[in-house]
Amino acid sequence: GSRETAFTYAVSAAGVVNAISRACREGELSSCGCSRTARPKDLPRDWLWGGCGDNVEYGYRFAKEFVDAKEREKNYVRGSEEQARMLMNLQNNEAGRRAVADGAGTLCERGGHEEAAIVFSASKEGMRRQLLCSDRGQQQAPPAMRISRKGKLELVNNRFNMPTQEDLVYVDPSPDYCLRNETTGSLGTQGRLCNKTSEGMDGCELMCCGRGYDQFKSVQVERCHCKFHWCCYVKCKKCTEIVDQYVCK
Repeated sequence: GSRETAFTYAVSAAGVVNAISRACREGELSSCGCSRTARPKDLPRDWLWGGCGDNVEYGYRFAKEFVDAKEREKNYVRGSEEQARMLMNLQNNEAGRRAVADGAGTLCERGGHEEAAIVFSASKEGMRRQLLCSDRGQQQAPPAMRISRKGKLELVNNRFNMPTQEDLVYVDPSPDYCLRNETTGSLGTQGRLCNKTSEGMDGCELMCCGRGYDQFKSVQVERCHCKFHWCCYVKCKKCTEIVDQYVCK
């Protein structure tokens, strides 16, 4: 029931919406076809509305029935940990679906080239709905939740805003991923290669969790001095280089 689990469920549900929506558009499913979304009210009158768009509506409905079925098939005791996890998963599934559905935008076509709407102003362009990358802005960090006696999720800390259907939630603290723990599936970071100069996730300071790191030298063999020979192959030499590498203690 951790933050990481919340993210995994949301991404999985979003992936189903995305895959089904595009499969409908491409004619891979007999149960659905192109999107039947109505013409946007703010679309200029001289723009054509048509083409075959991603069927986001069908993808959303399918994902809701298919992905949520596992959570709804069992009746848990009201107020139990099992019910809390079930409600958490349903919340995060919905957040993932909405992230995709809300990201559906309008795509314009002209002469076989696709551009994000609205770019052209002539009268022969075709417009259709398609899943696009969207920037939904900053969201609050997933709040910790707990199950109430009434069988509903409630905030552990009331300083947070109550999550909407677009927000992720979690019910358990994250395990310590720095240490190996077979119960949680954590492999730990001992022995992991790290980047001494990086301040990011791959940096030794962060990845090694403050335990420090060891340095060793490694021999790397790479292709080098490649030349193209007519016709038609590339011939390379092998270059050997000794490099410094670092692993977490």
